[in-house]
Amino acid sequence: MKHTYIIGFIAALLSFFCGVPAAASDAGNEEIDVKEVVLGHMSDAHEWHITTWNDVHVTIPLPVIVHSETSGWHVFSSARFHENADGTYEGFYENHEDGKIYEKTPAGDVRPLDISVTKNVLQLWIVAALMLGIFLGCSHWYKNKKPSDNAPKGFVGMMEMFVMSIHDDVIKANIGEKHYRFYAPYLLTAFFFIFFSNLLGLVPIFPGGANLTGNIAITLFLALCTFIAVNLFGNRHYWKEIFWPEVPLMLKCPIPLMPVIEFFGILTKPLALMVRLFANVMAGHSIILSLTCIIFVTCQIGIGIGATLSTVSVVILIFMNTLELLIAFIQAYVFTMLSAVFIGQAHQEAHS
Repeated sequence: MKHTYIIGFIAALLSFFCGVPAAASDAGNEEIDVKEVVLGHMSDAHEWHITTWNDVHVTIPLPVIVHSETSGWHVFSSARFHENADGTYEGFYENHEDGKIYEKTPAGDVRPLDISVTKNVLQLWIVAALMLGIFLGCSHWYKNKKPSDNAPKGFVGMMEMFVMSIHDDVIKANIGEKHYRFYAPYLLTAFFFIFFSNLLGLVPIFPGGANLTGNIAITLFLALCTFIAVNLFGNRHYWKEIFWPEVPLMLKCPIPLMPVIEFFGILTKPLALMVRLFANVMAGHSIILSLTCIIFVTCQIGIGIGATLSTVSVVILIFMNTLELLIAFIQAYVFTMLSAVFIGQAHQEAHS
């Protein structure tokens, strides 16, 4: 996820075997703000932090694209913010409290229109490029192949297993024979986008490490896509079950109790998709980062307690990272399955 995993692991080994509190040596007597470390690593940024070496931050500056109401468009590298002592460039500066870019004006600091390429945006492009490369490469294998030819092996065979498993056991099984083909491209794309984003989030160095699916804006967009797929193409029976469900008349007239509940169900379904994915991914990242911070905090207290708790933290970290590999698949699977269930409910026929 972040480079601190590797640093924490090395620090624990040094503390245990050599009796040297490596974390305390790096940080000196300065106390570590665990909250700042955790939230800072999981938040979006206008530069991609790789590591810190001898108090020098190794980062990849990203393009800043902002529009000022007075001076128009500005395009420059985020590294420009470090050129001046006050952290400003062309009247713009990055607020380190919320990570947003502001413009200094005579009337005060204002937020310009910001369409910059941030760390999460770059991670999204990397995931998209990865998916295109993998699936275009797999499709090239099937070119000029006949149904009677042998099944693919190796990586292509593994991807076929994944695709067919989600296609047959999740999409087709929950939507039904009649309508599943229309939704299969979207659901397969959503599954592999979430899966690859989760896996890259566990890679401690570039091009991984961004908290993409732990960003609520990303999960909101995915849930919105499912919301549109469910309600834009829902059949007459679906809408009838919402506004005039088959319940006793007293529950829908004169007080429309059940129709109101069913209508709010339209909104709670995508909300559950959004929060479930966001909360599970963010929680996993928070736990791993917090366990890593324990190594540095305890090493500052003393060598004995630092070595003991660091060893425990490393063991738990290994377990948590292994568990996160499983969760990366489970969260993609659950999102796709629930989306397929909701879409299937929108195409159910009236009971005879």
